[in-house]
Amino acid sequence: MQDLPLPVPPEADDAIERDVMEYDVVTVGAGPAGLAFAIRLKQLDPGISVCVIEKSSTVGAHILSGAVIEPGPLDALLPGWRDTPPPICVPAGEDEFWFLGKDGGRKLPFVPPGMRNHGNFIVSLGAMCAWLAPQAEALGVEIYAGFAAAHTLHDADGAVLGVRIGDMGVARDGSHKPGYTPGIDIRAKVTVLAEGARGHLTKRLVGRFGLDAGSDPQGYSIGIKELWQVPEGRAVPGKIVHTLGWPADTHTYGGGFLYHLRNDQVALGYVSGLDYRDPHYKPWEAFQQWKNHPLVAPLLEGGGILSAGARAIVTGGWQSLPRVEMPGALLIGDTAGLLNVPKIKGTHQAIRSGMLAAEHLAGNGLQPAGFDARLRASAAAAELRQVRNIKPGFKKGLWFGLANAAWETVVKGASPWTLKVAPDWSSLDKVGEHEQPRRDYVERTLPPRDRLQGVYYAATEHDEDQPVHLKVADPSICVDRCTVEYANPCTRFCPVGVYEMVEDAGPDGSRGRRLQINAANCVHCKTCDIKDPYEIITWVTPEGGSGPNYQNL
Repeated sequence: MQDLPLPVPPEADDAIERDVMEYDVVTVGAGPAGLAFAIRLKQLDPGISVCVIEKSSTVGAHILSGAVIEPGPLDALLPGWRDTPPPICVPAGEDEFWFLGKDGGRKLPFVPPGMRNHGNFIVSLGAMCAWLAPQAEALGVEIYAGFAAAHTLHDADGAVLGVRIGDMGVARDGSHKPGYTPGIDIRAKVTVLAEGARGHLTKRLVGRFGLDAGSDPQGYSIGIKELWQVPEGRAVPGKIVHTLGWPADTHTYGGGFLYHLRNDQVALGYVSGLDYRDPHYKPWEAFQQWKNHPLVAPLLEGGGILSAGARAIVTGGWQSLPRVEMPGALLIGDTAGLLNVPKIKGTHQAIRSGMLAAEHLAGNGLQPAGFDARLRASAAAAELRQVRNIKPGFKKGLWFGLANAAWETVVKGASPWTLKVAPDWSSLDKVGEHEQPRRDYVERTLPPRDRLQGVYYAATEHDEDQPVHLKVADPSICVDRCTVEYANPCTRFCPVGVYEMVEDAGPDGSRGRRLQINAANCVHCKTCDIKDPYEIITWVTPEGGSGPNYQNL
């Protein structure tokens, strides 16, 4: 994989005078893993200074998940949380599992064991993180939202020394605007990466330290979600519905979810595996088609969208788990790859790993060494190992995947084999080699009408005059090779229309095509960084505070 240089490597701007802040621990990411880690560490040793850096404008603004959570790890972290729960927290009620065809569906007489939700809670993970943050601050954790960790800092031997916050007030051409402010250096004895799926610092550290040398490549899906206000009386608080089948063909991993909340609101979404083969597949369109299915649309008709967004989901599992420690730093939560795919749940794993990391550091003088072995011996890793073959089984098609999932469930992961995971970018067929599936799509009537209208519901904001944070190593590949080989799939897999191939006039009057990057639309889902078949797109963090502003997703 091509490792692109940072847009402004730390060593290239050492002449800039920067403020320095020092802590015992700096945590990158105020998601459930990072906040659980910070809370647990301060519970164990109030004297340890802990700083949490969050790139979104407010805690929770970049958090998007289903989400149904298993409460066990949260019970252990905050035993009294049920007395003052997060603002959106609905006890799980009825479970339904459906197999859809274009015109109807069949409700299965059973729900797969991993997807039974008795005792769980439907939450807004963004609202839950916003609820966790003040509890961390009450313990003495310092949280800085709107500050993007752009680089890691290293000593002469390469050990991680902390992070550098991205500069503010840099123009698109790299010059400094009147309000330019250099980013500060945050130095710490240990740096904890809790960036979520496909963290951009984690990606570079994995390559720098060879953390994935003993594991398969990581796998991902893209989850696209909307929050709807529906007409009075339609929502059944606590009801949980999952679907397989249409609109995905039998070679594409995909499924939908409906989670009924209080106040006549419904959270719904569609997950597409990014190991899909069809170069013409459009994850956003698949979601919109699913919404217009005759078993889904009647719930939504007459209602309206409150918020919407998209996010990559880490799905590689046990065999893709990298080494989670390195000199001066460690990985937790989804940045390590701990989501349980058959359960479609990662929050309990994130909290569990954050607590485990805190206990390890508190008991070992803030030394990361030994955390990898501790995590692999934990309940979090055991859970991944038991289901390690279920998601990879779907690479051979829906029916084989379902049969394999049933087998693995019966034997509880005791199969003497471990199926391999391949990188998602490598799975895409070339246009001439792919048998175009029969779409069998319907005419859509529910909003939004297109991806650009969908951007509105994500409330995403970027200063137009800042450097483009989507780095394409060689745009000529997009114009020449990719047009012929894959018909420019970036124009389809991006859920918000960031990438366009446009007609362009050259200085001599000749006509041609070029790649246009509408970076202001970006919702930071990271799909382009994952699915690009040439690995020439690299997502880096834009200016702090940029990006989506999700409400209760």
